[in-house]
Amino acid sequence: MSIDDIGPRPQAFDLETETLDNSNYRTVVWSGSHLQVTLMSIPVGGDIGLERHPDTDQFIRLDRGRGRAQMGPAKDELTFDHEVSDGWCVLVPAGSWHNVTNVGEEPMQVYTVYAPQHHKPGKVHQTQATAAADTDDEPAEWSVQPHPVADQHA
Repeated sequence: MSIDDIGPRPQAFDLETETLDNSNYRTVVWSGSHLQVTLMSIPVGGDIGLERHPDTDQFIRLDRGRGRAQMGPAKDELTFDHEVSDGWCVLVPAGSWHNVTNVGEEPMQVYTVYAPQHHKPGKVHQTQATAAADTDDEPAEWSVQPHPVADQHA
């Protein structure tokens, strides 16, 4: 990984190459005042994790692999169910329960854009388990947040 999250300063890099080269569950690569870019690698049979961001719209793009995108108004009511693959995007409205599961035969490489910022700038989680256990992964104090509302995870 050759990118450093430099905060809300101008940045340019080859997003597709970095996404494909990322081996971490999640790597935060750029944190602006109003949005954030992360790279994710989801192992075969793994998933991003069923969650809901009350005040965060999210854009997810697959650069490798096949996934099953599910969304809905409740964690037990995922009314949107669509298979996605390389080149596809998943658009998650704020307040929607959502998950993307790797249904392919290789790691699923994705990048995500959150608005507003969602993770600590520069944060790297090698696995989903380390991400879930991390108690120091809050957006930067200088980021613009609508109001303090906790995300929900299933």
